[in-house]
Parts: sequence; C-alpha cells; structure tokens
Amino acid sequence: MLNGKPNKRALIEGRAALIVIDIQKSTFAPIPDENRTIAHMPDYAQRMARTKVAIDRAREVGIPVIFIQEIHRADLVDMGRETDGDEDIHCLDSNPLTGLAVEELGIRPDDYRIQKRRYSAFYGTDLEILLRGLKADTLILTGGLTDVCVHYTFADGHQGDYFCRVIEDCVAGSSVEAHQASLNAMEYLQHGAVRSLDEVLETMRAQAAA
Repeated sequence: MLNGKPNKRALIEGRAALIVIDIQKSTFAPIPDENRTIAHMPDYAQRMARTKVAIDRAREVGIPVIFIQEIHRADLVDMGRETDGDEDIHCLDSNPLTGLAVEELGIRPDDYRIQKRRYSAFYGTDLEILLRGLKADTLILTGGLTDVCVHYTFADGHQGDYFCRVIEDCVAGSSVEAHQASLNAMEYLQHGAVRSLDEVLETMRAQAAA
C-alpha cells in the first residue's frame, strides 16, 4: 500500500478460469528427494493433491479448468536454457512420469490441456487464444513450482491485463523460502493475489449462487 490505497480487487472479477500448472505423474511418484531432478519444498505432493478440491468445485459451478503440462523432446532440442541453473534434465516426452496426473486430479478426456516447452504457460502456446475464447478475466493459479512456472505464468498473465490469483495452499516451490518470496512478488503486482483455498471455494460457490 505504498501509494496510500489498498487497490485490492474482488477475488473473481468477471469470468474466471482455473489454471492447473505442471501437476504431473512425477509429482506423486515415490522418488527420493535426493534423486529428483528439481528440488521440492516439504509437503509438495500434498499441496498438489489439494488442487483436486478446487478442480471439483470449479466443475460444479461452471468455471473452466485448464491443465498445463511441461514437456520436452527426448533429444533435448527444445530444452533451451532450462538446465543452466539448479534444474537438471526434466519432463522428457520419453518418460511416462511426464504425463499429467490424470487419476489424482480426475482429469477427463475432454478437458482443456496445454503443453509448454518453457516455464510460462503463455510462452509459445495457444493459452491466450483459449482464454479469449472462454472470455476469461480472472486466472486462478495452482500447481508448481511457485517460484518458477507459477510465478512466470502469473507475471505474463498480469502483463496481459488478467486479474491473477494464486491459491497459496495449492502451490509449492523449490524451497519454503523461494515459495514465499514468489508469493510476495505476486502480491506486489496485484494486491489480493494470494488467497487461501477456503476463500477461493467460498467465492466460487457464492458467485454461482448469485
């Protein structure tokens, strides 16, 4: 509130879409933390699983759900600079664990799915075209990592003039510190961006009843 006013908008402005980012089979695979190619904060899988509650409520009230999947070709031709930092090779199309977590999230054959080759769900995909077709104004984000794909998707959504929200209970980062830093950065861009699952569920229900 540095400018002297709170600027906090409604949780859902206009029409909403729920964006589920990179909750893939590897999330729930019994892989020891030290063997994962990308670091996860504690209770990562539990936070990802909690997203199904938001998915189910969105379906009940008619809010479209869009599932985002990071995927790279096995010959690494489209990996780019993604392994120049802390991350190792990940999400190859030759690895069955790269698939979306269909059973855990209750994904249906006719659900909207977007594959991406970079961290932001907007970069090099048709997400923008889909959102325009759905006439979405508010993007409600869940998934991982908070400090990578969620953060960059949020930033691109913000720059595209969408109202962006992130469900704090349903995102997780590479570490607790990185998770919180990204939540702070998103809240800086849009006051009221960071919301609890309970808040989101109640707002979805109230909007449907209005």
